[in-house]
Amino acid sequence: QVQLVESGGGLVQAGGSLRLSCAASGRTFSSYAMGWFRQAPGKEREFVAAISRNGGSTTASDSVKGRFTISRDNAKNTVYLQMNSLKPDDKAVYYCAAASTYCRGELPQEYDYWGQGTQVTVSS
Repeated sequence: QVQLVESGGGLVQAGGSLRLSCAASGRTFSSYAMGWFRQAPGKEREFVAAISRNGGSTTASDSVKGRFTISRDNAKNTVYLQMNSLKPDDKAVYYCAAASTYCRGELPQEYDYWGQGTQVTVSS
């Protein structure tokens, strides 16, 4: 069974940067497409970004395009989310997820495994 553990969250000022990491267990990491979602208090979980199995294709939500970049290192069983120009509206718990099937990767139901999340707080 795949286990996912997020790290790298914290408190930053608006305009600052953070890099989130998601470490995956198991020997089949490269067989999964990976995604990042976020959830703010009182709101539904929303798509942030996704990346294909070999890292050749990525997608991102309109709200983060130009600011966030997803990447992966299959040799390290790790996926990253580089977040720049952070805004107060980016405050949320960020979740890493793994999908055994991949189309757009933008829907939570496409993913089979989820991490516990890491908190990102942005002060104004």
